[in-house]
Amino acid sequence: MTVLAFDCAVTGMTVAVVRDGVRLAGLAEEGRDQAARLLPAIASVLVEARVDRRDLSLIAATVGPGSFTGVRVGLAAARGLAVGLGVPLAGIPTTSVLLAQSRPEDRLAVAAVDSRLGDWFCALDEVFEGELAAPFAASTHDLAKRIAGRPCLVVGTGVKALAAALVAAGIDAVAEEAVPDPVVLARLADDKSADAWRTHNEHEGLPRPLYLRGVNITLPDGARRTVD
Repeated sequence: MTVLAFDCAVTGMTVAVVRDGVRLAGLAEEGRDQAARLLPAIASVLVEARVDRRDLSLIAATVGPGSFTGVRVGLAAARGLAVGLGVPLAGIPTTSVLLAQSRPEDRLAVAAVDSRLGDWFCALDEVFEGELAAPFAASTHDLAKRIAGRPCLVVGTGVKALAAALVAAGIDAVAEEAVPDPVVLARLADDKSADAWRTHNEHEGLPRPLYLRGVNITLPDGARRTVD
């Protein structure tokens, strides 16, 4: 299966073309303006991989949690490409990708994305009823209570500050700076067949953004409000 995978949910963007779990080509870029840069980046990676867009089996994109704008840009592009090319679309939580990138044997893995509002979007590498625990929003204090004193590895962007705060709260925490790896994203999507994702899309609709709370926006008059 040939998968086009990309993430815009955390910071900048990452893109890769992966065939049967092997990276053919990819890139990572920092900065904003993903709406202008994402499709040219995808075209560039397809050329480098020598893969025609009509030969793609599946598109995989992160659905959040993360940046409100980044999540919407990534999913809008993914949905448009999936419909235009007639291929299924796999939506994977950002935190699931981060957890899959680093699973230490002796520590609890904690994926964390800075909400920019004084807390974190998190997920713990714990399984309930056969599935990863759902992501959640938490302050450092609440996260420390949820970890319950267990040694942990915090994975994400800007997580050194979070790990330091957990240490100050008495948690044995270390940090691993990372952005979502599109190769890992593709491999997670590849756990299901393209036909299975197509059936999922038909029954559940195309993936939707995963927001853990309302989003703060600035109105033209400068006022701030929260919308769902």
